[in-house]
Amino acid sequence: MSPMVTTIQIEEKMRRALEGMKLHPRETYNDVLDRMLEDLSELNEETKKQLEQALADYKAGRCKTHAQLKKEMGF
Repeated sequence: MSPMVTTIQIEEKMRRALEGMKLHPRETYNDVLDRMLEDLSELNEETKKQLEQALADYKAGRCKTHAQLKKEMGF
């Protein structure tokens, strides 16, 4: 069974942006969007890990205040 296909309306500006994101001329917009969503989910997972690490550092006292940083940097 083939996947369900639908038509969506996008502005010309968006179509040009998607066209510019193609890795090769015959790549479909569906492939471009699929790649973008995959990249976004990966970014989100990495961002979550970084936030968890930052929170752990904060709770463990491994942080400095803005004022401390300014003083160290001579501002």
